[in-house]
Amino acid sequence: MFTLFPQKNVIFELFEKSVRNVHEGAKALKDLFENYTDLPTKVQKIKDLEHAGDDVTHHILEHLAKTFITPLDRDDIHHIAQRLDDVLDQTDMAANRMLLFNIPQPTEEAKEFSRILVKSTALLIEAISNLRNLKNSHNILDCCLEIHTQENEADRLMQHAIGKLFDEAGDAKEIIKWKDIYQILESATDRCEDVADVLHTIIVKHA
Repeated sequence: MFTLFPQKNVIFELFEKSVRNVHEGAKALKDLFENYTDLPTKVQKIKDLEHAGDDVTHHILEHLAKTFITPLDRDDIHHIAQRLDDVLDQTDMAANRMLLFNIPQPTEEAKEFSRILVKSTALLIEAISNLRNLKNSHNILDCCLEIHTQENEADRLMQHAIGKLFDEAGDAKEIIKWKDIYQILESATDRCEDVADVLHTIIVKHA
């Protein structure tokens, strides 16, 4: 049912539900890498979180379609929803690659990527929880700045990981597998930064 009047809290509640689910996915990936046992079960757990994330994203976009007046710019709402969904998609993809490629053990670089992702998604939780009251915009901006720092760290890690891979891996197949996994992990951190960029834009618009 289309409604003219904004249900302000609905979008914020859905955003918070989405980002908490994304953070759970990041933590599950970190656990997969750092406790590399029972891989099919852990991959399925992340897949389940990814499906749950799809449902939340659908609810956000459905609510957006049915509401004429929204608490934030419609494009910003859409971009936050989609980029959060992308983070979880990449997380799920990385986990699935470990199973699909029959990886015997994760690298230290993969573990570090997962730690960065956990930090970044935790910062997104804090930033998004402050969207309800833009008087706390300084807290959002602080989180966005730290997310950018984490993404820069992921970029440096990517360069190191690829360099090490070509220096130490003798099997071309292993190089291809790990290059793909690293790119997926780095992309997940990029999508966190994308969310931070939208949040920064919202603060500028409401300044």
